[in-house]
Amino acid sequence: MKPERTSHEIASDTVPRMPSWVTSARAQTPEDVAFLSGAALASLHVVLGQQDMPNFLLRERLALSAAEACVAFSGRPERAGDLRDAVHFMRPGDLPGPSGEVYLWWRRAIERPVSGKAVHRALPACAPDKIAFWLDAGAGAPITRAAQVLEAVLTSSPRSEVPGLILADSALSQALGWTYMVPLLSNGVKHGDLRKRGDDLRFACHLAVTASVVEAVRMAADLARRVARLNAVAPKLRAKGANQAVEMFLTRDALIPAALMSLNSDRAARRFCDRLVDLGVVRELSGRDSFRLYGV
Repeated sequence: MKPERTSHEIASDTVPRMPSWVTSARAQTPEDVAFLSGAALASLHVVLGQQDMPNFLLRERLALSAAEACVAFSGRPERAGDLRDAVHFMRPGDLPGPSGEVYLWWRRAIERPVSGKAVHRALPACAPDKIAFWLDAGAGAPITRAAQVLEAVLTSSPRSEVPGLILADSALSQALGWTYMVPLLSNGVKHGDLRKRGDDLRFACHLAVTASVVEAVRMAADLARRVARLNAVAPKLRAKGANQAVEMFLTRDALIPAALMSLNSDRAARRFCDRLVDLGVVRELSGRDSFRLYGV
C-alpha cells in the first residue's frame, strides 16, 4: 500500500486552531453536546483538508492511541511502547500477541480508503455480511450513526468492543465524507460508556468525539511543526537513500533502522537515525540502548 505523498514545504503555522469556546464549554444538555461536537468536527475537517497536512502520520498516531485505549479496556497492562515493540519487532512467522493484534487491527483500518472491505481487512475474523449488517445499522447525523453502529455491534456481540469501535469510527468517517478512517470515538470514549445504550450512548459519543477531536487537532499542529523541521534539514542530508528514508519518517509512527532499506545496511541506517536525533528532527522512542525505535 502506497500512502499519500507528503509535501516537503508544509507551513506549520497555517494549521487552524480549535476555537477556545469549544475547549472551555461545559455542555449539559443533548443539544449542547451535539453543537460542540459538530463544531469540533468542523474544525478538524478544515485541519485535515490542509494541503500539506501529514494526514497518514496523524492517522498512525491516532491508531496507536486507539489501540492503547482498547487494550486498557481489556485490563491488560501494555501501553504505547509495548504495542510498538510487539508490532515493529515481529519477524516472519511471529505472532504479535493479543495486544499487538489489537494494534494491527487499528493500523490496517486506517491504511486504506474506508469501506466495508477495508474494515474486513482490518478484522478478518468478522464475516463480510456481518460487517455490512452492522454498518447498515447506522443512520442520521454522523455521531448518531456511529453510536448506532457501536450499539448494534455490542448488542449482538457484547465482547466485541474493539471491532465495535473500529466499525463506529469507520461509520463516522464515512458519514463525514472522509476518504480514510480517522480514529476519534475510540480515543475519547470511556470503558463504562460501552455499557450504555440509546440516548445515553449517543450523549457519551458526542462528549467522546469532542474530547478526542481537541486532542487530534493539537496532535496535528505538533506533527506539522515536527514535519516542518525534518523537511528543513532533508536537503542537507547527504547519505545515499536519504530522501526515501525521510519519506518513510513522514508517513510512519515509528521505524526500526532495518526498515530503512534505501540506506543499504543496518549500520548505515542506525547512523542515519542517530544523526536525525542529534539534529533534533527525529526522536528515539524506546529509551533503550538497543532495539531502538525512531519517529518524528
